[in-house]
Amino acid sequence: RGHEEMSTEPKSFQISSDIHRYLLEHGGAPDALGQRLIDETRELGDVSIMQIAPEQGAFMQLLAGLIGARRAIEVGTFTGFSALCLARGMGEGSELICCDTSEEWTRVGQPYWQEAGVADRIDLRIGPAIETLKAIPEDASFDLAFIDADKPSYVAYGEELLRLIRPGGLILVDNVLWFGTVADSGNQEERTLQIRAFNDWATAHPRCENVMLPVGDGLTLIRVR
Repeated sequence: RGHEEMSTEPKSFQISSDIHRYLLEHGGAPDALGQRLIDETRELGDVSIMQIAPEQGAFMQLLAGLIGARRAIEVGTFTGFSALCLARGMGEGSELICCDTSEEWTRVGQPYWQEAGVADRIDLRIGPAIETLKAIPEDASFDLAFIDADKPSYVAYGEELLRLIRPGGLILVDNVLWFGTVADSGNQEERTLQIRAFNDWATAHPRCENVMLPVGDGLTLIRVR
């Protein structure tokens, strides 16, 4: 596979394009089906930046398998690449509830879920994610969650997911470095403040055991106590 076929430019601001290509060649690259979904998403224009990086998808797929996740929740599905990765990692007979407000964007990914043979694992729920989460009973006991949605609601999503994820389960949270702006005290832009507020909340919460990784635009792993 040539370098020019290896997905998009890196989303991680810490690494060069050459290093990004190298890491994709050594375990982070999507397969042909995943690459086609990435390519179709790129055709949407600037909004395609909302798609997770390919190496992040590979990492999340591996994590889902490692913890033996059978039930999971995704908050923010966009065009479905992250859902594709999670559903593949979870395996047959699993359930992934996907929360999104856009029928247009999620429609892009659905044929790829079908082609990958994972559509029967994915329960797409269109509507405000906070309402979807609140409607799930507390005894549902999920293994894994992924947050990649509207930044003002991150803490609210976190609170709901702490109610739903079993002790020892994982919550993955995207965009926690926000292109490095979270570390710039002079940056008081609204979404930067919202991400900082979530990062502070997760760090202080007694039920959260965290590690923040420079994967993509920053990925926090929260192990629920």
